[in-house]
Amino acid sequence: MKLNTLACIGLAFSFAGGSAYAQDDTIKIGVIAALTGPFVNIGKPFEDGIKTYMKQHGDTVAGKKVQIIYRDDGGSNVELSKRAAQELIGREKVNFLIGFSLTPSALAVAPVATQGKTPMIVMNAVTTGITAKSPYMLRTSMTMQQMTEPFGTWTAKNKISNVYSLVTDYSTGHDAEAKFAKGLQEGGGKIVGSSRVPLANPDYSPFVQRVKDQKPDALFFFAPGAEDGAGLLKAFSDKGLDKAGIKFLGVGDMTSDSPTLEALGERALGAVTVLNYSTALDNEANKTFLKAYAEANPNRPAPTFVTVAAYDTMGMIYETVRKLNGKVTGDAAVKTLSGMKWNSPRGPISIDPKTRDIVQNMYIREVKKVNGKLVNQPIGVLKDVMPD
Repeated sequence: MKLNTLACIGLAFSFAGGSAYAQDDTIKIGVIAALTGPFVNIGKPFEDGIKTYMKQHGDTVAGKKVQIIYRDDGGSNVELSKRAAQELIGREKVNFLIGFSLTPSALAVAPVATQGKTPMIVMNAVTTGITAKSPYMLRTSMTMQQMTEPFGTWTAKNKISNVYSLVTDYSTGHDAEAKFAKGLQEGGGKIVGSSRVPLANPDYSPFVQRVKDQKPDALFFFAPGAEDGAGLLKAFSDKGLDKAGIKFLGVGDMTSDSPTLEALGERALGAVTVLNYSTALDNEANKTFLKAYAEANPNRPAPTFVTVAAYDTMGMIYETVRKLNGKVTGDAAVKTLSGMKWNSPRGPISIDPKTRDIVQNMYIREVKKVNGKLVNQPIGVLKDVMPD
């Protein structure tokens, strides 16, 4: 194993001049993602978004054939992420690395991309500031700060002043809580109590009872997945917090269209979340995307913000290849992508040339029943939110 790893490392860095080393007639895109395991609900939407874009726009651009090469890292195996990147750059000679379900994966690959002079585009990992770890790293997803800090400000402005905070006890949960509290307090509101729940298999009932006893205006909740959101909202409803006039506030995947809303049913009504996308957005790009998605992925659940990030990433790569007339090098690609503006299903987006991070709208969504179906209906928009 040690010899194979060393050989892979040698392959990865036996080239010069950046990523202009794929076959002359091919643009190769390596995808590193959680395609199996507990984080598959993040990795599989990458595939869905890529498939949707390529079915809609074809598999050639600027006279080049586009080839997608997948590598499964399970989401949290950083050594596997790193080895996959070394192999994709050294052996497969990809022009772009994309994916990265979780932050540790993106951080592990950053030095590999730097040494290989290969653009890497983060399509999910949300930790603030990670694009600084490599001059070749860009992001098309979002940051935690983009969601929670302006959401805190919106909450205070909408006269929801006293909020109890309940987050999962790990770094991203702490970050979500701190950013929300900052925005809330700057808007004139305050955190009246807080609790942190364990990462694995939490029982939310005692925490929810504590919130009910405190009698805040609202509960702010963050956890790393939709299953946690479903569990918390079930306890929230069963304990009668909604009937007590306490609002539920959270980040968007707590009420994902599928499968969370279907599982929760009317328990989810009234939940207010913040996210960069909703399938209910009323714009032409989203209508076109939803139609193409249904045709490309007939047996898959509704698309998520992760699907849209993958779809947008492919569009921006195609545009980059066109602008470079098919002559793609790592440095030229990063320069072209930096500052790029794009009309996304989520609204207008751009890559900030200074941070190589994404600027985009954030939507305040409320779970409502529309034509007999539960949807995350946008009720407010926070325009052109910067990543920091």
